Amino acid sequence: MTTYQLNEVTSSKWQHISKPAQIAERRLISAILDGTFAINSHLPGERELAEFLGVTRPTLRETLGRLERDGWVEINQGKATRVCDYWKEGNLGVLNTLSRFPEHMPDNFIENLLIARLAMAPIYTAMAVENAPVEIGSFLAGRHNLGEDPGHYAHFDWEVHHTLTLLSNNPVFVMILNGFKDLYLRLAPYYFKIASARQHSIHFYRDLAHAAEKGDPNQARILSDMVMRESMIFWQQVKLDLFERRKP
Repeated sequence: MTTYQLNEVTSSKWQHISKPAQIAERRLISAILDGTFAINSHLPGERELAEFLGVTRPTLRETLGRLERDGWVEINQGKATRVCDYWKEGNLGVLNTLSRFPEHMPDNFIENLLIARLAMAPIYTAMAVENAPVEIGSFLAGRHNLGEDPGHYAHFDWEVHHTLTLLSNNPVFVMILNGFKDLYLRLAPYYFKIASARQHSIHFYRDLAHAAEKGDPNQARILSDMVMRESMIFWQQVKLDLFERRKP
């Protein structure tokens, strides 16, 4: 077996190169979202579409394959490629992609996302406390190192919930949460710009650590449900901020 030694400089250089298929994917999704290619319409033929996107036909085929996987398009051999109704036919890949196009998010997008999180978080939090209270307490000790930076809060909060899903021992929760990661890390810093929201989360981490110390999964469930509901109030401020940013 051959092994390769990649130095840090080379690896760093490669990480910043965008592949043609990634560029074509962004251009095509942008055209779908802005209505150039409307839902349930059909894309132009391969040659015309490749010219429109500025890529080769093999690159276009790779791009369409990626978009079909996530539910943006439907490819039928011998027929024109259909633009899917991505809100009804898409999967978590669509959510991740939409995080790169905040100007195309519908007004109720954040609310719907939070409602989905509210349905899951109390369950996996209680399961985690039941399964691994000591590990949760140790992880939450990291809250003492948080300063005021919204980005640090966003990453720590993500890791809190990721750790809870892992310790719930239900891999479905882990995979669902992972599907939200890019989107969450793009939006959460807006949330944690609000000082009272940061304080709100600190209180949750503290109280959850106490529930874990007592080995009380029911209390953990109640705390999670409460903080998820209260966070929706803070997100109304985030929504207003994002709305202002989307104005021309």
